[in-house]
Amino acid sequence: MNSSTGQRAAETDSAERIDLSSILSEHGRWLRTVLAARGVERDALDEVLQEVAAAACRGAEQLNDRERLGPWLYRIAVVQTLQYRRRAGRRRRLVERYAGSGVARDEAVDHDPLAWLLAEETQQLVRQAIARLSPRDAELLLLKYTEDWSYRDLAEKLGMSVSAVEARLHRARGRMRSALASMAPEVTESIR
Repeated sequence: MNSSTGQRAAETDSAERIDLSSILSEHGRWLRTVLAARGVERDALDEVLQEVAAAACRGAEQLNDRERLGPWLYRIAVVQTLQYRRRAGRRRRLVERYAGSGVARDEAVDHDPLAWLLAEETQQLVRQAIARLSPRDAELLLLKYTEDWSYRDLAEKLGMSVSAVEARLHRARGRMRSALASMAPEVTESIR
């Protein structure tokens, strides 16, 4: 192979490479929403997002089609969330065993006086209703309404058709209304 052919091949190879840092900064916001919807606590979002970035770097050669970047990142985020939740469950069980052993003393829990305000109460009800939903319904609603994504955006990022997104969103909204109605009927009457 002569030097000009080798140079062209190297340029083509570098053009084909993926700039993961820019990709992850571009997609980081919606990936955070997916992680939060699937049960990652707020204080652990950055840690799990870094794990998503590391897994994406390790598996970058598996991405053959740049058009499938959103679904590829989505799958990585779901896997990393599952791994995080397993670790958190093991940690929680360890803390519960320690707390039940009598070694740790019980401390009084401070209550937030702002929790009694109507706005905070409504937010808590919505959070509880979202927690009652399946992770797939919760993430779809959160991506739609916190990221303000169109049906097409959701379809591209989650790797499904627009009609599937429409149907899933319709069902998720209905489940959300049912969850709110079962928890606080007076709130849902004011929403309708």
